[in-house]
Amino acid sequence: MAKLKVKKKDRVIVIAGKDKGKTGEVTVVLPAQNRVIVSGINMVARHTKPSQGNPQGGIVRREASIHISNVAHVDPKSNKPTRVGSKMVKDEKVRFARKSGEVID
Repeated sequence: MAKLKVKKKDRVIVIAGKDKGKTGEVTVVLPAQNRVIVSGINMVARHTKPSQGNPQGGIVRREASIHISNVAHVDPKSNKPTRVGSKMVKDEKVRFARKSGEVID
């Protein structure tokens, strides 16, 4: 299992698939499956049966996971896709956008 460069609350852009070009915030990272869940991206319709928690039932729209290779970080300066690098700043390891050099966190 490789180390993922995407973390929760990162702004990402979809670079492949039906939602190509859309941006959103990572809400869940699933490292075992190499997948992420991004807010407002890859929406699917779930047909739910009535239950105690949801007595009405019906069709519920929610986000499905998307493979990590289909998303890229958004450059804070240009709002374009970028790769991420890491460097030491004042004895602290920080992530930065490769395109602009801007520190991500």
